[in-house]
Amino acid sequence: MVRQPRSSGRTGPVRRRTVTGRRRTASLLLLPLLGALVLVTGPVGQAPAQAASPCSGRLVKTVKFSTGSLRVYKSRAYACAVTVARKPGARRAMRVSLQPRGGRAVVDSGRFTELAGPVTVHALNRCVRASGSIGGSSGSTGWIGC
Repeated sequence: MVRQPRSSGRTGPVRRRTVTGRRRTASLLLLPLLGALVLVTGPVGQAPAQAASPCSGRLVKTVKFSTGSLRVYKSRAYACAVTVARKPGARRAMRVSLQPRGGRAVVDSGRFTELAGPVTVHALNRCVRASGSIGGSSGSTGWIGC
């Protein structure tokens, strides 16, 4: 049963307000927001993704030591290295060094909470060596990628 609006004493056509127009507008605004939320949080029921690597290329060497690890990545023309703390938290002395054969080492050192680096060198057809330290513990590679 449809209710007729009360007469206000006017004559002429009666305009009815439709709620469907407002609902349609609200749904058109809400759908993109929900889509963006799914993109940000990921689909329901899926495990969270791992954090992206700070270096491009593929992982070629990992050297573990008591307080963390040294990771070396290699792409076609570049090599990259980071030192990652095993237990992130308080600031502590960290260092990473990467040297191409025949070139100078690139170093990142300081007091960091999670990682030192990334450091990148041009390594097209070159061997590289890397070293990293956290606190008093360190690790290094020999010449790799030759």
